Amino acid sequence: MRLVFAGTPEVAVPSLQALLDSDRHEVVAVVSRPDARTGRGRGLSRSPVAAAADAAGIEVLTPPNARDPEFAERLRALTPDAVPVVAYGHLVPRPVLDIPTHGWINLHFSLLPAWRGAAPVNAAVAAGDEVTGATTFLLDEGMDTGPVLGTMTETVRPRDTAGDLLGRLGVSGAGLLAATLDGIESGELRAVPQPADGASHAPKLTVDDARVRWSDPALAVDRHIRSVTPAPGAWTTLGGERVKIGSARPAEDAPTDLGPGLISWDKRSFLVGTATVPMAIETIQPHGKKMMNALDWVRGARLDEGAVFE
Repeated sequence: MRLVFAGTPEVAVPSLQALLDSDRHEVVAVVSRPDARTGRGRGLSRSPVAAAADAAGIEVLTPPNARDPEFAERLRALTPDAVPVVAYGHLVPRPVLDIPTHGWINLHFSLLPAWRGAAPVNAAVAAGDEVTGATTFLLDEGMDTGPVLGTMTETVRPRDTAGDLLGRLGVSGAGLLAATLDGIESGELRAVPQPADGASHAPKLTVDDARVRWSDPALAVDRHIRSVTPAPGAWTTLGGERVKIGSARPAEDAPTDLGPGLISWDKRSFLVGTATVPMAIETIQPHGKKMMNALDWVRGARLDEGAVFE
């Protein structure tokens, strides 16, 4: 089939590569978010998908949004059979959804209808899900509500961060997307409506959402930290300055009389109290510095006794 691939972040690159490597399909163009200003120099940077397409010598379309008339005109001219899409980042209006013969085929990183929305992997980790997966479905104008074409499952490991889990799903999901397009081409695959029950939602996370609530039980704090790692990144404050928490785990053998947010340390551990057992902080990023070993930081920080993360 003639394909126009739509995607933006690094997690979409394995899917693009799988389709480029396929001998059954031809990727004739890529759609991605416009170049964005990044880094301290605020220079323009290509999205990971656009950069991969450039390296493959494929035309890249970067409309300001999917409603752009020039984009719709160019997409029609490309006459795609389907538009596979992975984390593109823009809502697609009905007239544009209708351009490819077989529609826009979305790869979503959850088992729909669970965790519809922008942050399904983060939500799965935060909720303590033991199993998640990926779904291919026919994109419609709703929020991940279209009929399902295929699914695959993935075990959530006990110490997974959202980044760990998303990395695995990006690779295994690429195979699901390629198999889905193979099934559409052969005529063997039919879309099935999503179940009416079991829907849950995972809206886009903000920086404020990533703040650690030390008054929660350690189990919830642990899941929360892992669910926002590496982005937006868990954080707290000390003396009014923001401090990022890199990695941490419940200290099951530590004393439980440490109040929420209260800091305690010795030669072997750096602990922060929660509503239950403390959290052992392993890596930390103080304001204005790089991520570092938490014990190295606390040795040089000269904290007052009774210091508290808030």
